[in-house]
Amino acid sequence: MSTEISKTSQITAWVISGLLTALFLFSASSKLLHPEQMAQMKLADWRIIIAIGEVVSVLLFLVPKTNKLGIVLLSSYLGGAIIIHMTGGLPITMPAVILILVWITGALRNPEFIKL
Repeated sequence: MSTEISKTSQITAWVISGLLTALFLFSASSKLLHPEQMAQMKLADWRIIIAIGEVVSVLLFLVPKTNKLGIVLLSSYLGGAIIIHMTGGLPITMPAVILILVWITGALRNPEFIKL
């Protein structure tokens, strides 16, 4: 069963996808270039693996054929970020908002994905 996506929804989804991709790529590069931020969260030893996972996840999210897998991986990544923020006493607002944007974009790009 194919669901028709309006042109406005497609454009909106691609704009948000582009912004999220830029955000995640910036975040991954920050992990590599500024290890002190990861050290504060006691994740310095994992920063390269986390950055690689972030880049792979966002690239899968960006490509239409692998978008659904990217949504799942980014949701998992952001869930982990929320937990790290909670245990570190940091506000969870930013990762929660980004997670919601990932879900909104996923729903716009794949309406059948959210139907149960």
